[in-house]
Amino acid sequence: MLKIQLERVYRARTNARGKRILVDRLWPRGVRKDALKLDLWLRELAPSNELRKWFGHDPRRWEEFERRYYSELRRPERQEQLHELLALARKGPVTLLYGARDEEHNEAVALRKFLEGSTKK
Repeated sequence: MLKIQLERVYRARTNARGKRILVDRLWPRGVRKDALKLDLWLRELAPSNELRKWFGHDPRRWEEFERRYYSELRRPERQEQLHELLALARKGPVTLLYGARDEEHNEAVALRKFLEGSTKK
């Protein structure tokens, strides 16, 4: 079973153990790179710019966003980073970092759900 936690980059760092991985395509505004204390930035696993802009963090578009994002994650060019993230999550706890205000409708939530679903197959 995977131990994947989520954390908004603008909150104080929790006592989470394990790897801290930023999964946003863009660096979070106003956050210094040395202040984030991350282990890895997997920007290529983030939604494409087109999908990110289309979604606009509109909860009414959430289900369609998830469907489109999962389709993007299945593309061959995403597989290397996806397997890297899965391998890390299988070794120990992982915290996916994101910048979105909405804690229920963001790429980290969708990515965790995708990863958890991929291990059940």
